[in-house]
Amino acid sequence: MTRIGLLGGSFNPAHGGHRAISLFAIRALELDELWWLVSPGNPLKDPESMAPLEVRLASARTQARGTRIRPTAIETELDTRYTVDTLAALKSRYPSHKFIWLMGADNLLQFHHWRAWREIARRVPIAVIARPGYNRAAHAAPAMGWLRRFVRPVADLRNWTNWRPPALVLLRFVPDPRSATRIRQADPHWHRRALSRVDLSRRTHSS
Repeated sequence: MTRIGLLGGSFNPAHGGHRAISLFAIRALELDELWWLVSPGNPLKDPESMAPLEVRLASARTQARGTRIRPTAIETELDTRYTVDTLAALKSRYPSHKFIWLMGADNLLQFHHWRAWREIARRVPIAVIARPGYNRAAHAAPAMGWLRRFVRPVADLRNWTNWRPPALVLLRFVPDPRSATRIRQADPHWHRRALSRVDLSRRTHSS
């Protein structure tokens, strides 16, 4: 049995905050690997604001160096766009893996807008990681009206592979203020420089 955490997102760009919460989750959940599912396109976000997938994936690989974090764009291979479909495909492809879905408290606020969100919760356990400014609101999120009855104690965290979904655990983490939104606001053209580096790397490897 391989213990895998799944963290989906745009990673537009990936940054140290993603890395920090992922390393925390690897330790807390005793994961063999944590997969970053770099989304080909988030249905809830404006596609015009999204850097190219190859650039976002490159930024994820840079942040993941030297860790058990595995950035992947596997959803393009699986031909899935929604989390509920991705989870079904992953569980079918990797029957010996145990998966747990990770999300920040900010995502819990909008979880009820995700397609078939209750079905997502029925497929895999979910770990919600604290995010600055969102935690109190997350406890009152619409989805929590249904999920609250399935909250598991942190003391039982190491047994998450034995939990029968729906199962939710709330993880306390030293807040990290970094966010992709703030990075884009401070540097709107980050992806252009990143794309130049990707192109340079291609030319170097092909020569």
